[in-house]
Amino acid sequence: MARIPGEHRELTVGQLSGRSGAAVSALRYYEAQGLIRSRRTTGNQRRYTRDTLRRVAFIRASQRVGMPLAAIREALDGLPEGRTPDRSDWARLSAGWRAELDARIDRLTALRDSLDDCIGCGCLSLDRCALSNPGDALGDQGPGARRLLGTEPPRPAPATRSRACGRPTDGPTPAAPTAR
Repeated sequence: MARIPGEHRELTVGQLSGRSGAAVSALRYYEAQGLIRSRRTTGNQRRYTRDTLRRVAFIRASQRVGMPLAAIREALDGLPEGRTPDRSDWARLSAGWRAELDARIDRLTALRDSLDDCIGCGCLSLDRCALSNPGDALGDQGPGARRLLGTEPPRPAPATRSRACGRPTDGPTPAAPTAR
């Protein structure tokens, strides 16, 4: 890792990469997305102020907790005069993201549980599978590739279907579709 002499207040893209752990391509992408800024030298080389290290650390920590770059950009844009976030900024912004992260965790937990149930039931049927077609909502719209045909979005699954594979919760198990 390249050392930066004390008298230099700016970092090259390679130095920023080495110090932050972010790939050079990621830093260029962050810059293209407006998350970090550089100035160009007369030789057209990027130079970053030292506080960009903290900004990159903020971006990477935000990504690790699952925040999309659009939300990170919005958070950074909300700082006064585009300054680098500090500890209190992180506490405030991460608290605001908590509800979204909790909702995402709930969705992933439900998906995981459906996956276990679906594989456990053994059907793996695309017309009844809760993962690819919950409650066979698309089947109620007619035959064929409903999503590809651009028909209306799926309706909620009927309450009489099981969560796992869409089979009715009472009565006999429906026969598998026959090849045509």
